[in-house]
This record gives sequence, structure tokens and C-alpha cells, in this order.
Amino acid sequence: MTLLMLAPRINETGLQLLTRARRRGLRAHTAVRWEVPAELAGLRPAHLYGGPLFADVAAGPLGVVPLEPPADWLTTLPAELLSRRVECTTLAEARRLRRPAFLKPPVDKLFPARVHPDGSGLPGPDALDDDTPVLVSDVVAFASEYRLFVLDGEVRAASRYAVAGSLAVSPEVGPDVLAFAADVLAAGGLPSAAVVDVGPLSDGTWAVVEANPAWASGGYACDPDQVLDVVLRAAGPADALAPTDLGYARPVPEVVR
Repeated sequence: MTLLMLAPRINETGLQLLTRARRRGLRAHTAVRWEVPAELAGLRPAHLYGGPLFADVAAGPLGVVPLEPPADWLTTLPAELLSRRVECTTLAEARRLRRPAFLKPPVDKLFPARVHPDGSGLPGPDALDDDTPVLVSDVVAFASEYRLFVLDGEVRAASRYAVAGSLAVSPEVGPDVLAFAADVLAAGGLPSAAVVDVGPLSDGTWAVVEANPAWASGGYACDPDQVLDVVLRAAGPADALAPTDLGYARPVPEVVR
């Protein structure tokens, strides 16, 4: 029986996936600790849903390969899809910034993603390694933001999640969102399953917000069944990994028991 393992701190999306997976006949299980229960570790095929911490402890025992967008994906996009300067640098370099910037870790939530007046407030070398990747972006204001669950280069589910920087969830997604998404996805550089956030800036110009792994992303008002399809591909069995996804596999540490 196919297994879907969910992280202990289950969110609303996790609850929806749990229900949808069971309706499909999958064995969906929420972990009670940050580890895979011994009785489920050998069950194959397996998939997972949870944050990077859970992926790191569960992927190995489950034989799962979590796919994630490259840390520098934003920097590879054409300028017309970004509408701002974005660079991927190290934490050591980011600490030297002396201008306002939006700073975030590309995947792992090692520190809060937000606008900083400069880099002096970032975690020091006693907290995080100097070579920790950091995305540095010009400060812009998004009028609204949309989450797209993408599978094989096509949007499978979409939802608005913010207006003027505040949470504002809605299933209403206009054709302008999908039209811009098509341009973004045509640029490539993503695994076969991922999440992409986009939106118009305050001046009406469309731009990419960021990309994230589907196995660690909230679904907001997206169709849970479509979200499940994307999640299953985004964190699935190693022996089913497509050759084109090899370069997007998250390095998973060996779990010592």
C-alpha cells in the first residue's frame, strides 16, 4: 500500500491531503515525532509532506527523494519576469549589506524572510554558517500574490493568498495570472513538481515572487486533489525519479539510529 507520511505539526493543507489520500486508498499517517515509525519505515512506495526538517529525517528511511527548486532560480529568470534586482549570495556577504533589501533563505526557513534596513541584523556566524545561501532582493510592493502548484510545466492548482502584503485567501484566479504563469514556466529551470508564487506589483507590472518545494508549501484555497498530485510527485520514491529531476533532489543527511 502506498504511504503518505505527514510531519507532526500538521497544518490545514496537511489535513486536507490526509483526507484526500485516504479517499484514494493510500495509507496516510501523521508522525507523532520527528522520525518515521519503525513499523512504517519499510513500506514502499512512500511519499512525504512537511517542512525541510521533516524531509531531512524522513526521506532516507522512506526511500523518498524530495525535489526542490534551485536556490538561485530567481536569479536565472529574465529581467522582465522579476521586475527587480535579485541575487543569491552567502550569509557572510549579506551581512555586509548597507542598504534596505528583502532577505530570505531560498528553501530552509533558517531566519524570517522580511525587509531588512541592512544586513547587520542577520544571524551571526555563531548561529549559521557563513556560506549559508541568502536571496537578496530589491524592496518592491506586490498588490496581490498567487500560489501556483505546478506539475510537468503546467499549473494544476492556483489560489490567491495575499493582498497588499496581508493574508487574503481566495480561489478566484483570473486569466492574467495563468497567462503570466505560462511565461514563467516557459523559462524552465524547475523540477517537474514545484510551487511558484507570482503577482502584480503596485504599478501593475507582473513579477515572480519565489519558488518553493511543493512538499513544504501550504495550499491556501487550491484544489486539494490537485495539490496532492503535485505533492506526490514532488516527494516520491527514489526508484521512480525521472532523469530530468535528478538535479533537483534535495541532499538528505543520513539518519543515524
